[in-house]
Order: sequence, then C-alpha cells, then structure tokens
Amino acid sequence: MRTFPLAALVVLALAGCTANPTPDTALTALLDSIERRLALAEGVALHKWDNGQPVQATMREQQVLANVRAAAPGHGLAPQRAEAFFADQIEANKLVQYTLLSDWSRKGVAPHTQRCDLQGQIRPRLDELQVVLLQQLAAFDRLPATACSAALAQELDRRQAPQALVRATGQLCDKS
Repeated sequence: MRTFPLAALVVLALAGCTANPTPDTALTALLDSIERRLALAEGVALHKWDNGQPVQATMREQQVLANVRAAAPGHGLAPQRAEAFFADQIEANKLVQYTLLSDWSRKGVAPHTQRCDLQGQIRPRLDELQVVLLQQLAAFDRLPATACSAALAQELDRRQAPQALVRATGQLCDKS
C-alpha cells in the first residue's frame, strides 16, 4: 500500500524531466534568442554607417548560410530547414539595419553611442547565437506542429513584436 504513493510521486517527478520542452517553453526560448540576435543589428548598422558600407553583404550571408547548412545535421536538423530559418534571421536583421540607416540619414547623424568592433565583438556574438539558435530550433522542431501558427501569433502579440521579429519568424511553423 505504501509503495503506490511513493511510486506515483516518483513517476510524477520524472514526468517533468523529459528531453523535450513544452511548446511554450521552446517557443519562448527561441524567440528570446532571435530577439538577442536582432539586438545586435544596431551595432552592425552603426559599423556600416561609420564605414560607408551597404547593408547588403552577399558574401557574408552566403558564408553564414553555408556554415548553418554544414552544422544543421549535428543538431538533428535538415540543412534546408536550418538555411531557411537563418535566411529569415538575416532578412530580419537587414530590415532593422535599413530602418536605422534610413532614420539616421533623415536626421543626418547616427547616435553618439559607443561602437562595437564588427569583426572582434559583434560577429563572435552572432556566431555564438547561431549555435544556440540551431539547438533551440531543433528542440522546437521536435514538438508537434499542431497549432504552431496560433501559438506563434499569440506570443508575437504578447511581445508586441516589431516587424523584424515577425519577419524573423516567417517560416518558423513550416517544419517540412
């Protein structure tokens, strides 16, 4: 008689130790990391403003996408899925950059904030986030796809998501 309550307690305790996060947790963690990546766009835009560089950096984008395709299988992701997801991240980041550069051009000046070195500071952070995002995308993709669009829309609404975050999640629920 006493073993049943103890066994039930152990089963309930272990139920919380699953390898797959809940949909809310996986989605929230992934969106948090996407937002961290988007936050780096201002530093990139400042570098490009200061150096007269265009937002479009085709060679860098191709390099990032090639790295993602190569790393995807190690995270349990199809290379095409990882590439599509990161193509959205790149486009969202460029949306932020274009918006900022347009605003600064209209004002005739960029903010007088401390600049970060693109090569030495920003890109290493982007590279670190790339690994985290691949891990989180894989965890997210292990969840059932049912109601993904509704859950994503609710979470974006809760965050009062800017256009860049909406753009960054454009293909998130397309797990094919």
